[in-house]
Amino acid sequence: MTGVRFLPLRPLALASLVANIALIVTGAAVRLTGSGLGCPTWPRCTDESYTTTAEMGVHGVIEFGNRLLTFALGIIAVACVVAALLERPRRRSRVLLSVAVLFYIPLQAVIGGITVLTNLNPWVVGLHFLVSIVIIAFAYALWRRSAEGDGPPVPLVPRPVNHLAWVLTAASAAVIALGVVVTGSGPHAGDLDAKRNGLDPATASQAHADVVFLLIGLTVALIFALRAIQAPSTTVRAAIVLLVVELAQGLIGFVQYFTHLPVVLVGIHMLGSALVWTSTLAVVWSLRSRPLEPATPAAQPAVPLPTAAEEPIATSR
Repeated sequence: MTGVRFLPLRPLALASLVANIALIVTGAAVRLTGSGLGCPTWPRCTDESYTTTAEMGVHGVIEFGNRLLTFALGIIAVACVVAALLERPRRRSRVLLSVAVLFYIPLQAVIGGITVLTNLNPWVVGLHFLVSIVIIAFAYALWRRSAEGDGPPVPLVPRPVNHLAWVLTAASAAVIALGVVVTGSGPHAGDLDAKRNGLDPATASQAHADVVFLLIGLTVALIFALRAIQAPSTTVRAAIVLLVVELAQGLIGFVQYFTHLPVVLVGIHMLGSALVWTSTLAVVWSLRSRPLEPATPAAQPAVPLPTAAEEPIATSR
């Protein structure tokens, strides 16, 4: 039984994933346009108004627009929870994942408010970004689980290859975290008066680049390992897509560094970080399958008893 769905969970989960990636892009726009304090207080936009005013200009519009997107994310997350609860039969894992996404969205909003109240402290701003990465992981998991069945997961690769993929995932997370540190040391603070984290940008960038090279090396190793064991084509394809995204992201990173961080390239690079993370998750999920229906033992055909006509005739020697 595939179950009755009163609300389409899978497209709602995909909408949640896309919207949370979009939040990273709009957050980048806030920082790169110097609109981080476009609404100088929180939860209100001004001391008297929850919305932007004409006097606040374009910076207020950009910051307030980013805040409005949070409400859209919350509405989609609530819809996902309702859809998961109304499924028949109800899947516990889908309910828990949808609730996790919903839980982190107001937490993300509170951290966003703290960034404003701390005048864009770079460490708080970095935490604000990393929470988005966590939400994307839960939203992606919900999207994938919404198309899977209730059977136990079936591994598609040997355990050592699976371990290599998890090491790759840890490296991908480290690349993103170090990218946050690099951003906190760079010039795009979100406001002219915002402080930086005090680290040397060149040193932070070199550490970030070193881990990027490690990530690319691990991805190449995984591709060769998957081909050597003749893994399913979908698994190999996911690893190749990840490598392509990593190379594109690395190229953008080098170009933006040597062209003194133009805002357009920095914004694309932030979008690329979300795509690298999503592609990494795709590799992890491609390493196993979960059948749509639990496996049931095949019925054994009944063995007919021999009839009298078929009974062997005793012969004498």
